[in-house]
Amino acid sequence: MLSVPGSNPRFLEKAQTLPADEVFLDLEDSVAPLAKDEARKNVVAALREGDWTGRTRAVRVNDLTTMWTYRDVIEVVEGAGEFLDCLILPKVQDPTEVIWLDTLLTQIEKAMGYEIGRIGIEAQIENARGLVNVDAIAGSSRRLETLVFGPADFMASINMRTLVVGEQPPGYVEGDAYHYILMRLLMAARMHDLQVIDGPYLQIKDVEGYRRVARRAAALGFDGKWVLHPLQVEAANEVFSPTQEDYDHAELILEAYEHYTTVERRGAVMLGDEMIDEASRKMALVVAAKGRAAGLSRTTSFTP
Repeated sequence: MLSVPGSNPRFLEKAQTLPADEVFLDLEDSVAPLAKDEARKNVVAALREGDWTGRTRAVRVNDLTTMWTYRDVIEVVEGAGEFLDCLILPKVQDPTEVIWLDTLLTQIEKAMGYEIGRIGIEAQIENARGLVNVDAIAGSSRRLETLVFGPADFMASINMRTLVVGEQPPGYVEGDAYHYILMRLLMAARMHDLQVIDGPYLQIKDVEGYRRVARRAAALGFDGKWVLHPLQVEAANEVFSPTQEDYDHAELILEAYEHYTTVERRGAVMLGDEMIDEASRKMALVVAAKGRAAGLSRTTSFTP
């Protein structure tokens, strides 16, 4: 998920050339207060006139404690709703905030003649209250597609003693200070069949640091991570795609399991030194799907 400031036309144009799965045009933290009005116009123009082929098109509006949110939604959706896939609502603390956005979107869609319910919502969790309420937030709207972790605001909200977003706080030498937060988001998302996305890593030139932090989220089962710079895009695609070896192994399990259950009618069998069964098939489906989405091709085949 590539973040692009809505106030920067050059960045908006550059983003159309980068191999990100989703690009969100930002009206919130990356846009100065005095630039908000102009940024809305830039975002509408970029959505209408840009070439976003193959990418999910999103816009992050301002949070509901500000004076900008309702104008963000109305101007962007009325101006370019047919070119928009979803809105990102930041700093969500309560399910009523998602319900408010759902209701406003429905009103605009009816007024403009758009398909009702097509535009999705992503909810960004950025403080303790949002995390405590995340189960209710995750089930608050049929439009909701994704939960997103917002680490910087979250770290500030709980008084975490660090100034480096995404890194372990100084003095925390055992385990992972973010593990509970990430797992909490993951469980709420999966309970409601939502995507879950890790937030940004602000040291944009430290690509190896980005990879290290991204691997943590990918290992848990997160679907992706924000990128703030072209240097991070390749790293994200690499980390969240399976290795060729893992992809081949997953496809081999699926092929072998299909053979043994349909031809030989056995439910649990050996594949080399590994026992495979229905649970193995489910795990392999996940890895194989990610490999196919990443464009990998098989280099092995099953021989009974």
